[in-house]
This record gives sequence, C-alpha cells and structure tokens, in this order.
Amino acid sequence: MIMLKSSDGEEFEIEEAVAMESQTIKHMIEDDCTDNGIPLPNVTATILSKVIEYRKKHVEAGNSSVADNKDLKAWDAGFVQVDQHTLFDLILAANYLNVKSLLDLTCQTVADMMKGKSPEEIRKMFNIVNDFTPEEEAEVRRENQWAFD
Repeated sequence: MIMLKSSDGEEFEIEEAVAMESQTIKHMIEDDCTDNGIPLPNVTATILSKVIEYRKKHVEAGNSSVADNKDLKAWDAGFVQVDQHTLFDLILAANYLNVKSLLDLTCQTVADMMKGKSPEEIRKMFNIVNDFTPEEEAEVRRENQWAFD
C-alpha cells in the first residue's frame, strides 16, 4: 500500500497498482521516496479522492473483459458531470499527477462544452472578460478568418 498526502493534510492509503497509474507518483515510488508518504502539495483531499476513485475504476476495468468497455465509457461520462470548478481542479490534478487518461477525459469534456459556441458564449460560460477593443477583435477575426468559416 502507498500513502498519499493531500495539500490539506489528509492521508489516503491506496494500492500500488492504482498509485502507479500516475507517472508522477510512479517516479517517486521508483526513486524510493515513499517512506513517510508521498506529499501532493498541488492536490486537495476532495480532488485527490476523485482522482483515486477514477484510477481504481480504471484499474478494475483493466482487469475485466473487453465487453465492460462500454460500461466504463458510461461511468466516465458520469464521472465528469461535476461543477466547473471541480472539473478544472481535476484537469490541474491530472496534469500535475501525469494521469494521461484523466487529463484527456477532462480536457475533452471542456472542449465538448465549448463546441459550437460563439466566442461571446464561451466567455460567458467561463466568466472570461473580453479585454479586446472592437478594433482589436476585428483584426483577430480577419487574421484568423479560416477559424470562423
């Protein structure tokens, strides 16, 4: 078992197979840095518990039949049905922990949220302030006309 310590001090004991799914943690295990637990200063307990839940499910699915792949995709779709703040924290954690499948899933979810939306709709969705003047915005649209066709 491997002990992980979240940024807010909570400890999680997980199986090595689950821990090894994170390239960051895998390297720490390989470098024998696990004696007092592995500190994860960039991941809160709430998000770490979700990352562990995700990895456990995928490790279990990896040990199951191929027929379960459809079930796993459905589970993944439900897993990312969270508020925007949690989704962005999951992206940051997946990136920091180097869990490619989770990073791909969460980034694809954000991409799907933006698909078919205008820049104004995307700004509103993500609370982004438009700091371009109308002239600057027109220039960007001209320079990138291919993207607006």
